[in-house]
Amino acid sequence: MKGNPFGGIFNGKRVLVLGHTGFKGSWLAVWLNKLGADVFGASVDIPTDPSHFVSANIDSLCRSWTLDIRNLNQLKNCFNEAQPEFVFHLAAQALVGRSYTHPGDTFATNLMGTVNVMECLKGMGHEVTAIMITSDKAYENVERVQGYREDDRLGGRDPYSASKGCADIAIRAYVESFFKEKNGGAQIAVGRAGNVIGGGDWSEGRLVPDVIRAWSSGEKLSIRSPNATRPWQHVLEPLSGYLHLAAKAGAGVIDQGEAFNFGPRSEDLATVQDIAMSLRESLGGLDMEIVKNTEKSSFHEAGLLKLSCDKALHLLNWRPVMTIKETLDMTSDWYLSFRREPESVLEMSNSQIERYCDLAFERKVSWANSD
Repeated sequence: MKGNPFGGIFNGKRVLVLGHTGFKGSWLAVWLNKLGADVFGASVDIPTDPSHFVSANIDSLCRSWTLDIRNLNQLKNCFNEAQPEFVFHLAAQALVGRSYTHPGDTFATNLMGTVNVMECLKGMGHEVTAIMITSDKAYENVERVQGYREDDRLGGRDPYSASKGCADIAIRAYVESFFKEKNGGAQIAVGRAGNVIGGGDWSEGRLVPDVIRAWSSGEKLSIRSPNATRPWQHVLEPLSGYLHLAAKAGAGVIDQGEAFNFGPRSEDLATVQDIAMSLRESLGGLDMEIVKNTEKSSFHEAGLLKLSCDKALHLLNWRPVMTIKETLDMTSDWYLSFRREPESVLEMSNSQIERYCDLAFERKVSWANSD
C-alpha cells in the first residue's frame, strides 16, 4: 500500500465501532485493523445472511459485544471495558422500508440509541474522539438541484429520515450542553453520507443487493423508480471521510460538534437505472425489467438527493477518490470474487482497501499522503 494513510494515528489505539456487523461498520473494522488499531465492536445482531462480517471472519479481528444500544447499562459496560480512544457510532435501524413497519423501533434505536452513546461519552474519564454517523436523509429534502449543506434544515417525511434528523438535533443539544468546553473530555464530530455501495452488502430494499440476489438466483430483477437520482459512492469513500474527520477532531483543529457531508463528485451522480444497467454489464447473466410506477408507493421515496461536500473539501481537505465507473467496477469485482472463492472474502476486502488507498495516494488526496 502506497503512502501513509492517516499518518499512523490509529496504530495501537483502542477503537470502538458501534454497529460493526453492518455493511459500513464491517468494512470500517477491517480498515482499522489494517491500520494497526486495537478494534472493539458492538452490535445487536448480524443483520443479514450472508453478511460481510461473517464471510470475512471479522470477529477474529476484534473483540465483540452483542448488545442493544437502547440499553444504556449494557452500553456503559461496553464503554467501561473497551476504554476507547476513538468511537465510531454507526449502529442504527438503517432501512427506510422497515421504518414504516417498525417506526417505534426506528426512533428508539436511531434517536435514543444515539442519546445513550452521548451519555456514555459524557461519562468517560479520559480523552476520546467520537464520530457520530447520521445520514444524508437527515436533511429536509425539497428535491432541489443544489446540494444540501451542513447548516440546512433537518427533517424527514418518513420515520427513518425523521429519526436521523432527530439524532442530529440530539447530538447538537448534548454538544452545546455538555461538551462545548474543551476540558480533556470527548471531542465530537458528525458525519453524513449518501447511498453507499460495494461488496458485502446484502441489505433488504437496496438496489445493489437486489441486483446481486437476482443475478445469483437467475431471477428477473424489477427496477422501480428508474429515474431516481442518488449520490452513489463506494463504501470506502465515506469511511475515509470518517477516519480523516476523527484524525482532525482528535487533533482539535475543528470546532466541537461540527458536521460534515461526504459524498461523490457532482458529475458522478447517477440514476437507479444507470447503476443497474452498469452492474448487469459487469456481472452478465442478469434479466432485468423496468417497472413504471402506476400506483402510489406505500412509502415516500425521494426523486433527487444530493449533498454539497464543499465544507469537507475546504476545512478537512477531503475529497472523493473514485469515479462512478471505478466504484461500480470495484463493487462487481468483489461479488464476482465472492462467487468464485467465498473463503477469500477478507483477502479480497483488504486488497480493495489497498487499491483504494493507492488511488488516493496517486491522486494526491491529503489523508493518503500523511507524514
